[in-house]
Amino acid sequence: PCRSFHGNNRLLTSQIISYYESINQCKKELPEYFNFASDVLDEWARLEKDGRKPANPAFWWVNDEGEEVKWSFEELGFLSRKAANVLSEACGLQRGDRVIAVLPRVPEWWLLNVACMRTGIVFIPGTSQLTAKDISYRLQASKAKCIITNDTLAPAVESVLPGCQFLKSKLIVGKGSRDGWLNLKELL
Repeated sequence: PCRSFHGNNRLLTSQIISYYESINQCKKELPEYFNFASDVLDEWARLEKDGRKPANPAFWWVNDEGEEVKWSFEELGFLSRKAANVLSEACGLQRGDRVIAVLPRVPEWWLLNVACMRTGIVFIPGTSQLTAKDISYRLQASKAKCIITNDTLAPAVESVLPGCQFLKSKLIVGKGSRDGWLNLKELL
């Protein structure tokens, strides 16, 4: 079902500004630890579920063909927790580990970004226009333990794997399978 954004943007913006101003005026303490995924997204999901916040999409993506993906805050929270489990368990990543995502702007890009926020994994975005040489440099310089890409870009990644001593796991976003790669959709 379609949820409307109309009329609620000012409310959310004023709430955010009000909270920010209250911190600046020392009326609220800065949290020692802050996690956008759990402190903001999960809170908004709870408010929606309790009926104290209008149901609006947390994420709304439309491609050139008109396909759309729309997730509520609750759905984004649920899916990002599942993706966080994939990164932690299937890929063996821990807080502070680095992951490079060489993907076009597909919904999984944002899902993985939020999953990394949740787990404390460092998300390093890369454009789908990177060459094999660019990918190799980024993998070596960042000491990334995981790379995430799609079927189209996987051959460029595979061509530089022999020189990547830190890389522990490879995650593919797509419908197909590839030898030596974990498939995100299957794991979710």
